[in-house]
Amino acid sequence: MNNTTKRKLTQSAQLFTLLIVFGLTILLSVFSNPVLAQGDLMIFPRRVVFEGKDKSQDLHLTNTGKDSANYVISIVEIKMKDDGSFETITEAEPGQNFAAPYLRFFPRSVTLAPGETQVIKIQLTKTSQLKEGEYRSHLYFRAVPDQKPLGEVEANVDTTNIGVILTPIFGITIPAIIRVGQSTATVNFSDLSVSMLNDTTPVLNLTFNRSGNMSVYGDVSVTYISPQGKETEVGIVKGIAVYTPGTVRRAQLPLDDNQGIDYKTGKIKVVYTSLVNGKNIKMAEAELNLN
Repeated sequence: MNNTTKRKLTQSAQLFTLLIVFGLTILLSVFSNPVLAQGDLMIFPRRVVFEGKDKSQDLHLTNTGKDSANYVISIVEIKMKDDGSFETITEAEPGQNFAAPYLRFFPRSVTLAPGETQVIKIQLTKTSQLKEGEYRSHLYFRAVPDQKPLGEVEANVDTTNIGVILTPIFGITIPAIIRVGQSTATVNFSDLSVSMLNDTTPVLNLTFNRSGNMSVYGDVSVTYISPQGKETEVGIVKGIAVYTPGTVRRAQLPLDDNQGIDYKTGKIKVVYTSLVNGKNIKMAEAELNLN
C-alpha cells in the first residue's frame, strides 16, 4: 500500500468517525400537529404527561416509509432557552427536576416494516419518592440506518478510489412529564409589537412570562380588530410551551397578510389557551393598539 492510499484511508476513517459522533440529528419539541412525524416515523401522542393516578401510557410508532426502519429509544435531558430553542444538558438547573429516574419504557428498540405500528409502553416507577412539583425528561427516537459489513463491496465497483457515503440520521424528541400536586403555574404577555419579517411577512412579537411550580402548554390565537370593530382571525399557533425552570419565552408569530389588513391601524388581540380536563382554559390575554 503506497503513501497516497494510506493517506486517503486515514482521511476517510477520520471523516467516518466524525459522522458517527455528530450524525445529522434533528431534535423537535413543539409541533402544530397532534400526530408528530419526522422522516418516515410518526408518533402519537406527541407528549406524555402523567397526572393524578396515571401510572402507564402508550405511545404508537408508525413507519410511514416504503422500507423497513430501525429505531432506538432513549432518554435525553433538554433545556429550553428564552427564544424557544433547545439545548441538551446533563445536570438539572435550580428549579428543574428530571423525570428519567421515575420512568421505564419498553421495548427500547424496534424494527418496523412499511406501514407497521409498534406500541411503546411508558410506566412510572419509584412513585413513593416523588415530591410535589413537575418532573420532565425527553424520549428520544433515533433512526438507525442499515449498514453493510465493513469490507463488503458490490460487484463491478471501482475499488481504486475511496469514497464516503453520508447517511442522515433522523431523531425526534417528545417530552415526558410527571406532575405531582396542584399546579400554581400562571402566564402573561408582554412586549407586544408588530413588525415585518424580511420586509414581506407581518409578525407579532411577544414575550411569554411564566411563574409557578409547573410548565405551561397551549395554543395561541391572534385576532385583528379593525377601527370599526370587525374581528378577523389572522394567526394561530398550536403547542407552545414554556418549560420549567424557564420563566420567559420570546416568540414571533406570523400574521395573515392575504386579507387586505392594515396592521398600522386598529388593534391586535392575542389569547393563550390550554386544554385542561377536556376544556379549553384561557391562560393569558392581551391587546395591542396599532394606531
